[in-house]
Amino acid sequence: MKVMIFGASGMVGQGILRECLLDNGIDKVLSVGRSASGSAHQKLSDVLLADVTRIDSIASTLHGYDACFFCLGVSSAGMTEERYSVLTYDLTLAVARALVAINPAMRFIYITGAGTDSSEQGRSMWARVKGRTENALFALPFKSAHMLRPAIIQPMHGIRSKTALYRLAYVLLAPVMPLFKRVFPGYFTTSEQVGRAMISLARNGSPKQILETGDINAIQ
Repeated sequence: MKVMIFGASGMVGQGILRECLLDNGIDKVLSVGRSASGSAHQKLSDVLLADVTRIDSIASTLHGYDACFFCLGVSSAGMTEERYSVLTYDLTLAVARALVAINPAMRFIYITGAGTDSSEQGRSMWARVKGRTENALFALPFKSAHMLRPAIIQPMHGIRSKTALYRLAYVLLAPVMPLFKRVFPGYFTTSEQVGRAMISLARNGSPKQILETGDINAIQ
């Protein structure tokens, strides 16, 4: 299986990249993004693209892939809905539309977040935009599209968030994380579990198009 990852340098992307490199059933991994993945492996190739929406400029390198793991994302804090839409909806759909034209038999697996609003009508701006993005992805003729909506992701194996505030939060929560996970198991997953779940979806698909934290953790 050949897969590509968008956002492999981020926390979620690092997790999926690690699992892909460990999986003997994956022959080739292509990392596409504004920065390098930071990893070196015989089956990994990095393609740097300053403007990811210009993916057509590297179309010749995108043929023959079985799955796309789309892990790019930004915080909506301090943003207008218009700006957040550009960086979330517009960017994601620019990539997805280009990929489905090149690889219509591909599975597209997208990381959104718990609370995403499929109705696109709720009060939360980020949730509306994410919901609109999910709905647009479902409308594209991929082999299948799957949306992962994790709540709290615990980074494993030395993986760290690129966001300083999130890194601080993980440090502060570390002593009580085991207790929270026992009391609220449906809200917690790990970077390792998310990575394995995404690979399973790429390989086998799923009747579920939207997977919440519990669904992610149930995938072996």
